[in-house]
Amino acid sequence: MASGKDFLAYVLEQLSALDGVSSRPMMGEYVIYYRGKVVGGIYDDRFLVKPTKSAREMLPDASFELPYDGAKEMLAPDADDKELLCRLIPAIADDLPAPKKKK
Repeated sequence: MASGKDFLAYVLEQLSALDGVSSRPMMGEYVIYYRGKVVGGIYDDRFLVKPTKSAREMLPDASFELPYDGAKEMLAPDADDKELLCRLIPAIADDLPAPKKKK
């Protein structure tokens, strides 16, 4: 099941206080970027984030879910908690390495 644009718009609105959030469609789903780093995505109308050290600490009760068959598990934060999301996304990005430069 592909994700709807309405849920994407909702998640982006929840993250609107952050500068540098963007998305890209990918095979019926959406990848979410923060300052050029992939921090999560929207899969089957679920917002999932990378399970970095900071994410696991900030979301101790969040469930691990598979975005799609064969993928690594990701964390499912409460997409309705705007304040948490606006702290979570920069923390995840800080845990990730810098994006590789394109040739």
